Amino acid sequence: MKNSLDENKPIFLQIKEQLEDSIIDESIKPGERVPSTNEFAAYYKINPATAAKGINELVAEEVLFKRRGVGMFVTEDAQEILIEKRKKTFYESYMLPLKNEAKKLRIQESELMEMVKKGDMTNEN
Repeated sequence: MKNSLDENKPIFLQIKEQLEDSIIDESIKPGERVPSTNEFAAYYKINPATAAKGINELVAEEVLFKRRGVGMFVTEDAQEILIEKRKKTFYESYMLPLKNEAKKLRIQESELMEMVKKGDMTNEN
């Protein structure tokens, strides 16, 4: 768990993203138990309902599943689900705006691809 939370972002989203990151980077593996809402609440000194909101979203996305009386666990497909979701978000948040700006600047696709490969978006030679 992170040491502190960002006050500019909803807490439940931060908890959800922390769990997602831990699943993607495999620090929490399929079948492993994740911290409970009460553990998050005690660690961050927040309302358990706030933590539950982030965890419940992951249950709804089939990333976590509940074992009654035992806790929440990572599904076998969790990493794949999260990577696909993040790829879609990446495309919508970064690639579409990039392509739209390139179009405004009359940058051809081949030139854009060369910029991406070079890692230099300033178009310097």
